[in-house]
Amino acid sequence: MTVHLFTPSAPPASAQASAFLRLRQICLVATELDPVVEDLCAVFGVEVCHRDPEVGQFGLHNALMPFGQQFIEVVAPTRPDTAAGRYLDRRGGDGGYMVILDTDALPRWRTHVAAIGVRVAAPLALGEYEGMQLHPRDTGGALLELNTTLGGAALDGPYWPAGPHWQQHVRAQRVSGIAGAVLQSAEPQALARRWSQILQRPLAQDHLAQDHLALDNATLRFVQEGDGRGEGLAALLLHTRDAAAIESAARARGLPCREGQVTVGGVQFHLQAA
Repeated sequence: MTVHLFTPSAPPASAQASAFLRLRQICLVATELDPVVEDLCAVFGVEVCHRDPEVGQFGLHNALMPFGQQFIEVVAPTRPDTAAGRYLDRRGGDGGYMVILDTDALPRWRTHVAAIGVRVAAPLALGEYEGMQLHPRDTGGALLELNTTLGGAALDGPYWPAGPHWQQHVRAQRVSGIAGAVLQSAEPQALARRWSQILQRPLAQDHLAQDHLALDNATLRFVQEGDGRGEGLAALLLHTRDAAAIESAARARGLPCREGQVTVGGVQFHLQAA
């Protein structure tokens, strides 16, 4: 898969004034939790900030790691016949699972997705956190979640899924954030149009006619599926401060690696200077 690096464009002034919509978290799914978490920590120089016991109700266990002021989560099944387990079977192993956005206007998004016929697969509410996971048959591409945490407008403020002390676990010597996510599909233009409608962000095209849309702090890109794994979250773009250290650590662990790209947990990580 060829991914061309890009810089997210600024959202319209009206969007800046009214509400934010940010890429806050990416979720990977793995057959075994610990090996993927250990690879992520060793390669990118990050550490676990939180393990959420609440995911046990879905037959999962998890770990979250800050990548700057965004997060990568890994989930893995703890029992047979879970949605995550079926997803692993469908896509042939470990890989990308969820795109998670945060906002300060969740009621407006609830009204909007209902109006365009997108079902809520799982409403989420716990303490100062609310959200909704949208039905993947209505979105395509990946599980899409929108959430909000009371008092979480500042990126360094509260973010409930990452635990109460996530700021103490930020390690940004190698990676300072997530620049974007790449969704692959046999029909990437149709998928891009659907996500544009859902997220109310316009599409743009690069010189290869690949579609992308800008969030407030990252970009979502839509590309042709070419690895035989079907539709899904295929790659992430990272703001990196020490790509050489990342690549060296990946090689030391026997992970697929080439200049500017490493693969961990079935996901390609494209490295671009912060």
